[in-house]
Amino acid sequence: MTPTTPPDVAPPDVAPPGGTLFTDLYQLTMMQGYFVSGLHTQDATFDLSFRRAPYRGGYAVWAGLEPALEYLSGLQFRETDLAYLGGLGVFRPDFLAALRDWRFTARVTAFPEGRAVFPHEPLLTVSGPLWEAQLVETALLNILNFQTLIATKAARCLRAAQAGAPGSEIVEFGARRAQGPDGALGAARAAVIGGATGTSNVEAAARYGLRVTGTHAHAWVESFPDELSAFRAYAALYPDATTLLLDTFDTLRSGLPNALTVARELRSAGHELRGVRLDSGDLAYLSARVRETLDGAGFPDVRIVASNDLSEDVIESVIRGGGRVDVYGIGTQLVTGGGDGGGALGGVYKLVALGGQDRMKLTGDPAKTSVPGRKRVWRARDGTGRYALDVVTGDDEAAPRSGERVSDPGNPLRSRRVPDGLTWEDPRVVVMDAGRRTRPPEPLPDLQARTQAELRRLPDGTRRLLNPHAYHVSLSAALQGRRDALIAALRDRHGL
Repeated sequence: MTPTTPPDVAPPDVAPPGGTLFTDLYQLTMMQGYFVSGLHTQDATFDLSFRRAPYRGGYAVWAGLEPALEYLSGLQFRETDLAYLGGLGVFRPDFLAALRDWRFTARVTAFPEGRAVFPHEPLLTVSGPLWEAQLVETALLNILNFQTLIATKAARCLRAAQAGAPGSEIVEFGARRAQGPDGALGAARAAVIGGATGTSNVEAAARYGLRVTGTHAHAWVESFPDELSAFRAYAALYPDATTLLLDTFDTLRSGLPNALTVARELRSAGHELRGVRLDSGDLAYLSARVRETLDGAGFPDVRIVASNDLSEDVIESVIRGGGRVDVYGIGTQLVTGGGDGGGALGGVYKLVALGGQDRMKLTGDPAKTSVPGRKRVWRARDGTGRYALDVVTGDDEAAPRSGERVSDPGNPLRSRRVPDGLTWEDPRVVVMDAGRRTRPPEPLPDLQARTQAELRRLPDGTRRLLNPHAYHVSLSAALQGRRDALIAALRDRHGL
């Protein structure tokens, strides 16, 4: 690869595409309904959560908060927006006039980016006037669902890679397969939070201050009379940053011998070949043979890069097969969030309080029944510093006590007692108050470091890629009691 150190750049532009109209129509029609009914200024609280961890895994890596806050900070209906809405024939003039001075003034509480998060807990809470909190649902889910999915995928791929060799790296190679330019940029950012050390996407590198990296394509080799000429030309251009693609014709009988010739020529001129890349074939077998040959020829520091539709499962198979890969360039499966149990994070955004009263969704599917009320999350560490369980409580409750019984959010009949010897923290913070941010953006390297520290604190079984242990997220007895009481009241009210 040809990595570069990011230059000093202006603060990254992390705002999502579009603007205040980046929403579903029904958010706006509900806003108008609240306005006409006089409900729009009621104090409302919405929670964002998900019900299942992606990839059938045991955790998710929370990502996307920074672009979400930038989106909220910039919300404003422009005259062109109002003209468009007026032309739809749906919205009343008095409602459109009220939107002219509309601004986001709510409070937002959330986990910091890079924290490990789990199903059934409020990851982000919006508290403020009902019509404000309603409007932002679509964009928040779009931003946070996607970037959390990709950050989690990157963390899983890095774990698979480093299980075989602790110094292995992953880089993001997926711009050509991402869902449009916006998806490619967001995926590159989230991949770095999850553990990627760089990206091939130049715009993403420039925008977010990332390390940009890349090799050359097969077309480069095919554009010269022969492979050796192509390798020599590339090395002449980039003598201190040359990584050669070996598989245009034959990896072991052509690409590798020619790369060794160029490596010796570079060394005689005072330079060193940086790496070789494998992009097809049996990556386990080929990388082992290439490593053996490079080492035997006196080039143990030449790094082996692998690409070609990689995922955590493929990486694990390469390692099990004796592969010797130093850097995994992950494209399609990373930027699309593909894989078993992937594709999308099923985040939801639910009204939990209105006008000081608890609210909840009551449905025929118990797993989809929401948890009412304003809440806080308590996270416990055991004596080794590992995370032991999370307990969701009412916002006025203290940390759980040893021996207290807590219940499963998805099945209240399953309960457990809080173990002894735990240390508790409230991991969520107020990130926006009265519509204004409470802290500056965090650098991406800090978010990546936080992710790695978080994953080290998870129980080993929870980090496992296949059939992981479920991390315990529970409801306090008081919160479960409020939920049960509201369920009973709703059933009585609706004759259920």
